[in-house]
Amino acid sequence: MFENLIQTLLLKQAGYTRFLIFIKWHKKKIDNDSDYNTVIAKIDSLMAKGSKNVSKEELAEIRSLALIAQNYEQQKYVIAAPSTLTGMIEMKMYEMHLKQHDLAKKLNISDAKLSLIMNGKQKPDVGFLKAVYTELKVDAGFILQHV
Repeated sequence: MFENLIQTLLLKQAGYTRFLIFIKWHKKKIDNDSDYNTVIAKIDSLMAKGSKNVSKEELAEIRSLALIAQNYEQQKYVIAAPSTLTGMIEMKMYEMHLKQHDLAKKLNISDAKLSLIMNGKQKPDVGFLKAVYTELKVDAGFILQHV
C-alpha cells in the first residue's frame, strides 16, 4: 500500500519516470548481468548531463545506483588472495602505488637484492622479512607460512 501511495504521488510530479526507476532500484539488489547493465546505463545517462546539469535528486540516484552496482561487482568479481610471499608483496606494491625501486627504498634494501628475492633467485633474510612485516603490514603468520 505504501509503495502504491508513493508511486501515485510521484506520477503527479514532473519527471516521474526517473523517480520510479529510483524506487525500483533503491532497495533492490542486482541479481544478474542484465539488471547490472540496466543500472550502468542509467548511471551513464545521468552522468552524461554533466555535473552542472544534474539535480540533487539525480545525484542521490547516481549514488544509490553506484552502490548497488559496486555491491554486485564485489560479489561477482572476487579476487583470490595471494598464495605466495612474492604475490603478497606485489599486491602491496599495487595497493601502495609503488614501483620496485620505491619498494626497495621503503624496505631499506638495494634494488638488486629486491629483484633477486622477487625473482626467486635469493631467499629472503630476516631483515627483509621484518621490513615486509613493518613497512607493508603483511601478517606475520602469512610470512611464516610462505617462507
